[in-house]
Amino acid sequence: MNIGILGAGSIGSILARKLSTAGHNVKIANSRGPHTIDPSIVAAGARAVDATDVINDIEVLIISVPLSSVSAVKALIADLPNEVAVIDTSNYYPLRDGHIQALDEGQVESVWVAEQLGRPVAKAWNAVLAGSLEAKGKAAGAPGRLAVAVAGDRDVDKRAAMALVEATGFDGVDAGSLAESWRQQPGAPAYCTELTRHHLPAALQAARKDLISPRRDLAITTITEKIENGAVLTTDDLVEINRSIYN
Repeated sequence: MNIGILGAGSIGSILARKLSTAGHNVKIANSRGPHTIDPSIVAAGARAVDATDVINDIEVLIISVPLSSVSAVKALIADLPNEVAVIDTSNYYPLRDGHIQALDEGQVESVWVAEQLGRPVAKAWNAVLAGSLEAKGKAAGAPGRLAVAVAGDRDVDKRAAMALVEATGFDGVDAGSLAESWRQQPGAPAYCTELTRHHLPAALQAARKDLISPRRDLAITTITEKIENGAVLTTDDLVEINRSIYN
């Protein structure tokens, strides 16, 4: 596929490298210009371009930017053809993103994103840690292959997201509509707990909306305290913290 990635943070950068290696034609941009893109991304086969160029001649746009920057993306993608699939990887952390009233009042995160962009999106790769995404992908059918939840309302968006999740080395699991994507938000049992396709559906169903925000905040407090006390946390450590709090 011809893929544009907007955002070159940890998730966007890993996706650019993995999807390029898998044979896709990938362009990546950030707000600071192509000269600031990590050279390892270009070495993997992706092209670093300006943000205005990343949306040209693509079939899929992956948006991997902080929620505070989402509203600014709307003008950039105003002319993006309707048939282009848009995939949102974002999560809401008030301590990082600042408080967004609608989300604090319980609006589903990616529903809010779709409203800000003025077009439908699918949600994927938000519930996998960067370390897991980078190092724990496996070939299709391999024992213990981890799964990634994909939510969305349009078939074109969901099909693209499922196919690209598979290309990054994970089993795509249909998590339902975008309105149900709160089940894969921070604080839910399915969020960054490294589950297989056999266990992820049950974790999605076990989510309780009233517990999402307090558990998210407890996990952040726990991780912050450990780091402030000198701990160096691995991906496996973060997964265990999430499992202990979210389940």
